[in-house]
Parts: sequence; structure tokens; C-alpha cells
Amino acid sequence: MKWAAVIVAAGQGRRFGAPKQFLDLAGLPMVGWSIRKFAAMPEVSQIVVATEPESIEPMQELVLRLAPERATRVVRGGATRQQSVYEGLQAVSAQCDAVLVHDGARPLVDSDDVRTAMREVHVGRASLLAAPLLDTIKKVDIESLCVLATLDRGTLWAAQTPQFARTAELRTAHERARREGIEATDDAALLERIGAEVVIVPSSTENFKITRPADVARALVILEHCHPERRRVAPESKDEGPE
Repeated sequence: MKWAAVIVAAGQGRRFGAPKQFLDLAGLPMVGWSIRKFAAMPEVSQIVVATEPESIEPMQELVLRLAPERATRVVRGGATRQQSVYEGLQAVSAQCDAVLVHDGARPLVDSDDVRTAMREVHVGRASLLAAPLLDTIKKVDIESLCVLATLDRGTLWAAQTPQFARTAELRTAHERARREGIEATDDAALLERIGAEVVIVPSSTENFKITRPADVARALVILEHCHPERRRVAPESKDEGPE
């Protein structure tokens, strides 16, 4: 099965004062870690990155530098994550039977987890990486903040990315959502709506999403100390070719 990786990197980075996807993380722009990860996987034949219009040119340069041996596309993202994924799907090659969708703000995704989730995908069946909830979850009234119920955390998982499906099925799910005016926060929810079976694959604890400056510090600790093979990347010399 040939896979395409659609990486969503269209955020404005309001907490960081600049587009978060280009935030330096141990010598690479944050999204670069995901690009490099998928470029190193022979299962992935194509990489598509959806980003905001002003970032298309630098993103193209980054993708070509980090994934020179892969078919690549950089496309204009939409106003929402769902719209950005839709635009990315339009650029996926007809030769790719399956697609994974990944948030560029999760730079430490594990290859073994990705491959485990890939193996779960077949016609009518999709998968996603997720982590079990550790905190007790309260359902509350949105106005009064009074607790309405305590949920059984044993049945609750926090959805992550990548999320995996057959290309045709994910396109169908997105097209139906567009027709019906549905906005969801992840692709698995759209797949559920068309009747696909979606299975959870437990992920590494390192696959967290960088949303605040403290998350950057945590990621740096992991890159510098826990994974010496992934420690700081030396800046590219002007006289050298791509890495």
C-alpha cells in the first residue's frame, strides 16, 4: 500500500508571535521534524504540506531540502484545520491508496507507532494515534460551571495525529462534511459519520502537541537528552547541499 502524508501547518502561532511551524526546535523548524520523519519512511510515497499563503515559498524550500527523494506538494491551507486537510487531500496523488493526516505541531511522532496504525487500515477501517486520559473528567454546564456528571475515564482517550484511512474514504468523508456544513476537530470524526470503523492505536507519550512555550522546553529536553540521535541539527551551510 502506498501512503501519502498530509501535514497541516497553517496555524498563525498567536501564542508565539509568529507562525509556529517555523519555530526553531533544536536546529530545525518545528514542522521540519515531521517532514523528515515521514521522508525517512519507505511506506510514504508523497508528502503534502498545507500552510498559510505567506509561508508557501519558505515551506517549499524546507520540504525540498528535507524530502528530496519524495514526491512533494505545498498547498494553501484553509481558514480551519478541516479546510486545510481538504485542500491537502486534493493534492494527494492517485497512486497513493492511503493517507495519514498529521499536525505539524506534533514534531516527535514515533515511526513504530505510525507503522502500527498503518497496519490497521483497510477498506472500511481507519485508525488514529491516541492516549488514554489520566485525569478524572467532569461534564459541566457551560454557563454555571456546575458539574453535571463524572465520566468514566476508562473509556476515554485523547485523539492525536496522525490519523489514517484509505484515501478514497477520507475524501468521501470530507466531501460529505462540506456538503452538510459539518465542522469537526479531527478527521476520525468525519470518518465515523460515513460509517467507517475507527480503531485506536496507543501512542508514545512524546507525541504531544506544542501549543505553549512550556511545550517547546519539554520537546527540547526530549530531543537533546532522550534521543541523542535526534539532537540539535547543525544549521545548513550555504556551500553545502541539502541534508
